[in-house]
Amino acid sequence: MEATLHLMKLCVGAEAPEDLAAWQAQRFGAGAAMHVTRMWPKREAELLAGGSIFWVFKGTMLARQRILSLERIEGGDGILRCGLVLDRDLVRIAAVPRRPFQGWRYLAAGDAPPDLPRSRAAEEPLPPSIAAALAEMGLR
Repeated sequence: MEATLHLMKLCVGAEAPEDLAAWQAQRFGAGAAMHVTRMWPKREAELLAGGSIFWVFKGTMLARQRILSLERIEGGDGILRCGLVLDRDLVRIAAVPRRPFQGWRYLAAGDAPPDLPRSRAAEEPLPPSIAAALAEMGLR
């Protein structure tokens, strides 16, 4: 059996997980959400073994969505892309600072931050400087 692997992606244009949830509700209604990316993950089997996409908002990883499947999407330009089909449940996670990067990155299961209990999902994250200092001390 394959080990679980995750993706990490910047959520451009959204200030917080609530913004992403609202956009997905408007765009996809009650159906599964999809994020289209140019590159097809080479480690597909590991992603589909329970992997999630971890969203980074303004320098802080705050939420994740489970990856349900990958679909081939052909753009109007004839180029094949990868459609990440996502569970609509947006799970809040312990805030972790992240520096900017392009595209997506793999995230090992052991490096993924823990989910927040549902009762803490509405909490405001720590300011990025404090979250970074705690992460640097190993106190996430």
